[in-house]
Amino acid sequence: MERAAIVRGVRGAGRRVLDLLLPPQCLGCGALVDEPGALCAACWEAIQFIGPPLCAVCGLPFELDPGPGAVCGACAGSPPPYRRARAVMRYDDASRDLILRFKHADRTDAAPAFGRWLARAGAGLLAETDVIAPVPLHRWRLFHRRYNQAGLLAVQLGKVSGVEASPALLSRRRHTPPQGGPESPGRESNVRGAFAVSRPASVHGRSVLLVDDVMTTGATLAECARELLRSGAREVNALVLARVMRE
Repeated sequence: MERAAIVRGVRGAGRRVLDLLLPPQCLGCGALVDEPGALCAACWEAIQFIGPPLCAVCGLPFELDPGPGAVCGACAGSPPPYRRARAVMRYDDASRDLILRFKHADRTDAAPAFGRWLARAGAGLLAETDVIAPVPLHRWRLFHRRYNQAGLLAVQLGKVSGVEASPALLSRRRHTPPQGGPESPGRESNVRGAFAVSRPASVHGRSVLLVDDVMTTGATLAECARELLRSGAREVNALVLARVMRE
């Protein structure tokens, strides 16, 4: 007990010294904030966090509350292979730069904060999850980018929630072209057959939570879910940092 208290004290002192030398900055605008991985008040208010009422399946926010268990038209007409999907925030002008800097500009210091946000938005999913799996990058894209942003999110979410995270559970067996915007044709065909489960026995009979940074049409998440279900997963849910809104 005493040793643990000493370790916490040393870490706390180290953080205070580091904060003096390198004051923590807002993840959005760079303004000074109280702690690392935080947003200033202005950037926080600009983010449109997603909450009820939602489609019970894909998590699309409704303008009016249609009642419990309501689903959007798209899910009613063509249910996705995953059971439920949830997102932290809307992908818009306020969140775009935040996510793109994390994804392409080495702002991996945002991962712990994003992991906490994911844990809050996906609390209902995590309660039923056996293993967390990120959407994978192809090895060539991973080579150029040096890290998989979805993998960082999955690891941080695992630390916050205490649920097992398995960054290599899925692999991308062929390089797919960039998906583009939500209206880009062929999104489903681009990713068809692109994923594989590295250890099918590790998902058999288990509930898997897919994690990604942005959900556009859901085609990538759907294809990953199909592959996991074919490998014996009991169910698959999805949790993303942001989602593109559709009509």
